[in-house]
Amino acid sequence: MNLPEIKYCPGTLAEGFSTYSTTCLRRVFQGRKVSHILPYAPPQSNEEDTEKFIENRKRISISGVQEKLSLLLDKNKLRLTEEGEQGTYILKPIPRDVKNVDQVPANEHLTMQIARQIYSLQTAENTMIFFNNGEPAYITKRFDVKEDGLKWGKEDFATLAGKTEENAGHNFKYDHSYQAVGGLLEKYVSAWRVEIEKLYSLIIFNFLFSNGDAHLKNFSLLETPGGDYVLSPAYDLLNTRIHIDDSDFALNGGLFSNGFQSDEMKKSNHPGLYDFQELARRFGINEKRRDKILNPYLQRQPFVEELIRRSFLSDKIKRAYLLHYQTKRNYLNNV
Repeated sequence: MNLPEIKYCPGTLAEGFSTYSTTCLRRVFQGRKVSHILPYAPPQSNEEDTEKFIENRKRISISGVQEKLSLLLDKNKLRLTEEGEQGTYILKPIPRDVKNVDQVPANEHLTMQIARQIYSLQTAENTMIFFNNGEPAYITKRFDVKEDGLKWGKEDFATLAGKTEENAGHNFKYDHSYQAVGGLLEKYVSAWRVEIEKLYSLIIFNFLFSNGDAHLKNFSLLETPGGDYVLSPAYDLLNTRIHIDDSDFALNGGLFSNGFQSDEMKKSNHPGLYDFQELARRFGINEKRRDKILNPYLQRQPFVEELIRRSFLSDKIKRAYLLHYQTKRNYLNNV
């Protein structure tokens, strides 16, 4: 594999850059001039680097099935953390055992950029990055680590719901509904009326962009400097339909705790506009605020298509990604 030709910033996808833009460097790397090429070969391709990766994985505590590695910024260079060091970045190489596996890093990066740039969702800072042989990876900055290396308090919604594999079985993180997630947020967040609008927007986004992995561990509360908790920045957003044949929602209960289905849902087996309007009602969001949140998702967003075009996906997967977006937007508009 050769190093890719870079025409767009690997972070923001802005035009006219052969490496990270100034905006990306400021947001992700504290303004330091960091290379988009890592000083490592990818896992399993180099014996010396593979040994370092194996040691590194023993120290990272981030859950999930995808391989994750811990990095920190040493002057202007990213490197694997060593024993006793607190990583500030999570590196996700190409995973295994899904379709179009080499497209996963670019998929997650594109989806996160669309969430932030078009729908104004708060997201973890992120970029594409490349191993020294040109193989792509995804890197995200940890939002739960303070500048002094200590951690902010962080609780995922599986923990808030009291669900573990021991007490709820192997699928514990999927056994819930999004309405019940809103109930947990109301229970544990003092400013829940503000935060539940963010949650509502994220749920719509996940539907529109076919993120079928938005389970309980992919939503979290994060401690603020004032000591209270708010919804954390969004993370692990990607179009899972590119890689697996999954359903609209990760949670088995779907949108509603009581199994409610609209006429649109009964007819097409997919939620429509009324379902998301009903979810807003159950979340205590008034109609004016609901429509302000919903309308950008209902409208065609030409910049979505532009970011897909600029992304690091293959041409074939760009077409599939766009088709999934258009299909879900039709469902949302009851077309």
